[in-house]
Amino acid sequence: MSEQKKGKLFLIPSALGDYQVQYMLAPYVLEQVHSLRFFLVESEKSGRAAIKNLQIAHSQSELEIFLVNEHTKSMEYAELLKAIEKGNDVGLISDAGLPCVADPGSEVVAMAHQKGIEVIPLPGPSSVMLALMASGFNGQGFAFHGYIPIEKAARAKKIREMEQDAFKKKQTQIFIETPYRNNQLLQDLLKGCQASTKLCVAVNLLQPDQVIHSAAIAQWRKETHDFHKKPAVFLLS
Repeated sequence: MSEQKKGKLFLIPSALGDYQVQYMLAPYVLEQVHSLRFFLVESEKSGRAAIKNLQIAHSQSELEIFLVNEHTKSMEYAELLKAIEKGNDVGLISDAGLPCVADPGSEVVAMAHQKGIEVIPLPGPSSVMLALMASGFNGQGFAFHGYIPIEKAARAKKIREMEQDAFKKKQTQIFIETPYRNNQLLQDLLKGCQASTKLCVAVNLLQPDQVIHSAAIAQWRKETHDFHKKPAVFLLS
């Protein structure tokens, strides 16, 4: 008896903000996911909204949806992949942007490789890469730090370290923050960085009210900005 053919794991981008997914994803991507019924999502509400935008062939009631987030335990990943091992294609989708980039999911992908499951990344928008493109900073050498520490002393230390790496390594430093803490992070950067250090903040990327501002810290200190509760990417150079 021949071994059952395994399904594939599709890594599906999500739209950034409120724009419909068809404006951000190529028809090829929508075709690839059109028949999927099994999905791994970061949160059910956002996941179902993203799936609805993908215009798949199945109704919401027909879908099999499983959560993959910071609460998922390592032992659960094997269980999540059982549908693939039974021959079903499965889509991994995050709340916004690309799966596994500043979002959970990498452990699922790693286990898929271990089990010989084909992983298919699909192209789509990444706020991190869009911000780097638009910053005017070095795109040949860069480091992405994700969320930096919240605690005051640890955050100040991290900012100093990133600034030093930007100077010594000629390396753009990229990081993000929970939107309701953006303004505090901006103030910490203005306080902790040298006047000549360059800062870019890219806000609400691909949205009608998009803001991308890139200038030296000395210039930032002369200006007033409000990025409260707006998705943002920060870059130092």
